[in-house]
Amino acid sequence: MRVVNGTSEMLKPESVSLHPLGAAAAPVPEMLCIFGTGDLGRSLGLRLLQSGYRVVYGSRRPHSCGPLPQGSQVMSHEAAAQSASLIFICVHREHYGFLETMAPHLAGKVYLCGNSAEAKRAVAEMSTKLGLTVLDKGSLSAAGELEDFPLQLFPEWRLPLRVAVGLTAFFFFYLVIRDVVYGYVEQDKDISYRIMVSLANKVFPIVSLIMLALCYLPGGIAAFLQLYRGTKYRRFPDWLDRWMLCRKQMGLIALGLAFLHVIHTFMTPTRYSVRHKLITLVVDEMKNNKTTPFYFDNTEAWGQDSFYALGILGFFLYVLLGLTSLPSVGGSLSWREFNFIQSKLGHLTLFICTAHGYIYGWNKFLRPSTYKWYTPPGYMLCLIVPSVVLVLKALVLLPCVDRTLTRIRQGWERNQPTEEIGKVTNL
Repeated sequence: MRVVNGTSEMLKPESVSLHPLGAAAAPVPEMLCIFGTGDLGRSLGLRLLQSGYRVVYGSRRPHSCGPLPQGSQVMSHEAAAQSASLIFICVHREHYGFLETMAPHLAGKVYLCGNSAEAKRAVAEMSTKLGLTVLDKGSLSAAGELEDFPLQLFPEWRLPLRVAVGLTAFFFFYLVIRDVVYGYVEQDKDISYRIMVSLANKVFPIVSLIMLALCYLPGGIAAFLQLYRGTKYRRFPDWLDRWMLCRKQMGLIALGLAFLHVIHTFMTPTRYSVRHKLITLVVDEMKNNKTTPFYFDNTEAWGQDSFYALGILGFFLYVLLGLTSLPSVGGSLSWREFNFIQSKLGHLTLFICTAHGYIYGWNKFLRPSTYKWYTPPGYMLCLIVPSVVLVLKALVLLPCVDRTLTRIRQGWERNQPTEEIGKVTNL
């Protein structure tokens, strides 16, 4: 109503904007479609709603699909697909067949994997709003690999486990032949009971030491390959890349085998055969009224004590390496600290454990009785790979080699391109 010359007039109602002056009307949130109302679909829908999107679910059973995030809608697959331009497939792969029947309704839609640059851009923008980091994995042909990745079972452990199982099987049967079969054939003794504990306590440390050496062998090979090429900008062979990527898993398997060796060693005095041997010795001395004199051999005492001391120290460093490989521990270390522990202390651990093996057989290497059926014992075979790794490391530490390798890893190239040489000359 308004007043004109003292009289009042009724005004017709007009549309009045409720938005503040200078402010535009808020845009309607984009509608996104999710096929699937399972755990993944519900979690994704809730995150999208919290990020300001509208969400519609496509389900085979729209009226009995269970609880969904508040604010979302649920329709049939066809109706949901028509209401949105961006669709998420959150169903099990065995149910993908329904997508073929929906081809007419999916024309022009954007998928999470695709060959369209526009589709990738739309998904990238949406993912960024969700606080996620976008990683372009290529064309649609990579979708199968991406879908298979969550279903894989320990892919990074496959090679280390195969190596460990292969080495364990080889040394187990090798020692069965040398110890059990040899004793039965040549000495007419049935010592098959040793298979359960005695042979296992030989196999575990042997494989553990070899696996630890295999953690550091690819680093030595890579160093000499860079020295040979004179540059760090050429890729390593695929087999070496794969080997270097699974060194952590190899080290953890080696640590687990070392634990088994320690446990078997501690339980040795409780074994029936050991207790029977000690009791028999005591009874024989009592019957004969004779005590076996103790002859102090300084060399033997030093060797045995050194053997145990190196074993204890090596296992301690083993555990330290394993702890620092944990993300919660390694993340608190600087790069230099982590590199010092895993490289310097790692090689020191390998050196101590190798010395532990050498001291174990220091007085047996030249005995003919050591080589049953002309075969070396297992502990001699297991020292080959660690010894090679330590020799390679010693060569890399030579001043002339270390200086050149450091320059290469800092970016220096032995054979620089002609253009760069010309620029240096002009300067």
